[in-house]
Amino acid sequence: MGRWRATESDRVTVDGSAYPPRSAELAVVGGRAVVSAGTEVVSAGTVSAGTGAESGWRHECGARPRAAYASADRLLVLTDSLDYHAWGHLGPALLLDLETGERVAELRGERAAAVSGGRFLLGLEGYGTFSTWLHDRDGALLTTWHSYGHYVVDPDGVRVVECDRRRPTRSAVVRLLPDGSVERGHALHDGQVAAPVVLPDGTVVVVDGGTLLAVGPDLRGEVLVEVLDVGGESWRFTTTLDWDAGEGALLVTVVERTRDVPVVHKTHRVLYALRPVGPAV
Repeated sequence: MGRWRATESDRVTVDGSAYPPRSAELAVVGGRAVVSAGTEVVSAGTVSAGTGAESGWRHECGARPRAAYASADRLLVLTDSLDYHAWGHLGPALLLDLETGERVAELRGERAAAVSGGRFLLGLEGYGTFSTWLHDRDGALLTTWHSYGHYVVDPDGVRVVECDRRRPTRSAVVRLLPDGSVERGHALHDGQVAAPVVLPDGTVVVVDGGTLLAVGPDLRGEVLVEVLDVGGESWRFTTTLDWDAGEGALLVTVVERTRDVPVVHKTHRVLYALRPVGPAV
């Protein structure tokens, strides 16, 4: 993989928790916004220059839409249920016709990614399940892998930054192979890492156990810098990453909670400049 250098340019710590607000906009597809509105998902559509008619649709999900992914003529919508149950607030994953909003299939998954040809990956972890499924444009199951986490789709296939709940974790950065097998790469220290960012050369960057870790398309990893000393208590730290490709800047936001009640939070914001330093030796 290519090598990267992370240089800290700013660090601020404030009292309280500063989680990013959830946006109603789930996706933008062909210039059209797909948004959540209560328990509906809405495609804004476009206005015809000839007739003035507006194309668009609304679909009642029976749950709160929280994410959407588009591939070809299909839209996959992940939802949160209105009621708490054995799987928490996991709602159905709805496969819709992108043009009409009609429901094609009802599936299940906590995380997802779009691949080509109207196909989607869906993943779920818990109660003995640690799986990723590939579904076709009609919802039919094509392939199953024993892996789950954050999906990174690239020209070479699909990588997964795995997330499990084991102590010690067995998570790693892996690649899903077409035959349903999994190529394992760099092992992780934390089984619940935040969603990664992807650099221009395909390198994946995550915060793992308080360190900033870069993992290349070859699945080899390199620690760039320590963000925070989490002291083996990564459960107390919630991280988000924001990548500004134009500036080459990575903002790491970490919300830290105290061990004991009453729970008190503080938020760390650390800004890094990321620069390539040439190929690995």
